[in-house]
Amino acid sequence: MKLLTLNFLTCARKACKATNAAFPLHPKDAELEIVEVELSPLFVRNILPRVEWEALRTLCQDLGLPQLPATAPEPGELFTPNPSDGVEGEGIEEVGEEGEPTQTLKDLHHVLLETTIREGKLVCGSCGHEYAVKEGIANFLLPSHLV
Repeated sequence: MKLLTLNFLTCARKACKATNAAFPLHPKDAELEIVEVELSPLFVRNILPRVEWEALRTLCQDLGLPQLPATAPEPGELFTPNPSDGVEGEGIEEVGEEGEPTQTLKDLHHVLLETTIREGKLVCGSCGHEYAVKEGIANFLLPSHLV
């Protein structure tokens, strides 16, 4: 399960829907796996406005991943200026229209797209229910007494 996915999930219990503590789900006993993926500046730049920044920072802290800045970077802050501005033929897929990728862009790419939870649990901060993650797949089916 990619860490990007956790940024869009909350506890499945109805009682937790009204509380802020149900988001984000906190990893417990998580076994991480790094799956290398080619750097995609365009994807990171486009997904950034949809990411709940504080939840992502909390997740990085819980898992011991690289610390992210206190505030979400603006899309222009993800690239260093390109000394050859105006050169045609360079697409954003390679180095970006704005220039070379910054360390922040590389860290975001690593956290969002390359880091996965292979095994472990996701715990709701509101009710404490634990969702098992096995072979990278989270089980969000609730037992009948919790539905």
